[in-house]
Amino acid sequence: MKEKHAMSRKSKGIGAERELVHMFMDSGWAALRVAGSGVLSGPDVMASNAIRRLVIECKTTKDGNKYLTLRQIEDLREFAEKFGGEPWVAVKYKKNEWLFLSLEDLNKTPLGYSANSELARRKGLLFSELIV
Repeated sequence: MKEKHAMSRKSKGIGAERELVHMFMDSGWAALRVAGSGVLSGPDVMASNAIRRLVIECKTTKDGNKYLTLRQIEDLREFAEKFGGEPWVAVKYKKNEWLFLSLEDLNKTPLGYSANSELARRKGLLFSELIV
């Protein structure tokens, strides 16, 4: 039963990443979901419009708070630097729109970082604001 729950959660995450890829593509950007994301130290989604390169860690949650490990953020920052891209954390809170947070806007915790829904609404960008 535990494995089924894990697969269901993994499938939801993959579905969310694909949704984001389609949003970028529908807006005239090139985008792809990075195979092996979550296992390898790279972003979940990469997108570009020939002017900007975005590397994105995607998270969905039913709760009002999403936690990210120090390792996840360090890996994202390092990959973005090497790739010449902008690192972003995209969070989709239950039945709401995607919100995009810069790494500087995340809350630092003893074990890593967090993004609560209030912070994301206050500091995060909507998709339409991100792609301008």
